[in-house]
Amino acid sequence: MPEPDADQITTVRAFNRFYTGVIGVLGDSLVQSPYSLTEARLLFELAQRDATEVADLRRALGLDPGYLSRMLARFETDGLVARDRSPGDARRQVARLTARGREVFAMLDERSAGEIRALLAGLSEADRRRLLGAMEAIRGILGDAPRPAAHTLREPRPGDLGWVVHRNGVLYDEECGWDRSYEALVASVVADYVEHHDPERENAWIAEADGEPVGSVFCVRREEKVAQLRLLHVEPAARGMGVGRALVDRCVRFAADHGYEELMLWTTALQKPAHRLYERAGFVLAEQEPPTRRFGDEIHGQIWRRAL
Repeated sequence: MPEPDADQITTVRAFNRFYTGVIGVLGDSLVQSPYSLTEARLLFELAQRDATEVADLRRALGLDPGYLSRMLARFETDGLVARDRSPGDARRQVARLTARGREVFAMLDERSAGEIRALLAGLSEADRRRLLGAMEAIRGILGDAPRPAAHTLREPRPGDLGWVVHRNGVLYDEECGWDRSYEALVASVVADYVEHHDPERENAWIAEADGEPVGSVFCVRREEKVAQLRLLHVEPAARGMGVGRALVDRCVRFAADHGYEELMLWTTALQKPAHRLYERAGFVLAEQEPPTRRFGDEIHGQIWRRAL
């Protein structure tokens, strides 16, 4: 993996400076309160449960033990926190918010939510979606975003087909090292689908989670009695959620319901995870093609088939 260059580092640092200014964490207090951002984080962690071991707080916040102890002592003096020995291990200390402490946390939480509400209120709905999507992307790339709990399948909307071409080009470059000729192939498949689409015998689906596309598949006519599954892809962040299986199953059901007797697909020996999906859906490897030079790589093509 290449080392980040100076411009990339400068860009990240500039964003950090900009965003900390936007949310107002550079001053001495948070949301016009007497508490710093770190102190507010500590109150937040304590508010998540009735009692928390101090060692767990230190790990969660990444704080120096002495610094954390001084903050807890201040909160204890102010009547916000009570500290006791752990009932399970007298060597460990636990901390809990008092009733006053929970009142202060509720105040900070309400003010913080109000500031974010005001920030979002000044944006159009489209800009909100862009902003929230970018935030989720940052969390996902840096390893903090929770996986969406569920996904749905829908037919393509305006802009989705361009997204399919773009994401296939990006992912197959990153994961397989394929060149632009693969993206050109995807573009030609999508263009052919639009220009010659038979709504009675062809369809496409976009998988969506949390309002964002996370995968796609096409079912197109190959021959009178043979359909072809094409351009199956699932975004990395959505893998393991059953998205690929749902897309393949929808394609199989559509082909069976619309007069086809067989569903086939073309893939390569490199796509091992996809092979497992196809096998579970009832496909069998029918043909191994001789190696050929395509997409800037040596490709071992395969044809898989499933009777309907």
